[in-house]
Amino acid sequence: MNQSILFPDLQEWDPQTQSIVFPVQVQGANIECRISLDKLSLLSSITFEQENEQLEASVLAVFDEYRFDIEEEVEMLIEQDSFDEQGRVTLI
Repeated sequence: MNQSILFPDLQEWDPQTQSIVFPVQVQGANIECRISLDKLSLLSSITFEQENEQLEASVLAVFDEYRFDIEEEVEMLIEQDSFDEQGRVTLI
């Protein structure tokens, strides 16, 4: 793992974009990262019910379970300079 890329344990569910937003620090600079609900479902093989009142808690729990895999993919995208137009790393 690249020591200049750090993943703080901070994440939140964004219901408007149906994604989890989390930061990464790259050589001291903060970069916003996002993983879509669809990508998280694909990674975990779990289908989330959109109308579930516990959706946020379920999604965040699965994110924690697959954090290492998500971080590896984000790290690879950062090393390839794969940022979107807002300077974010997005896993869709």
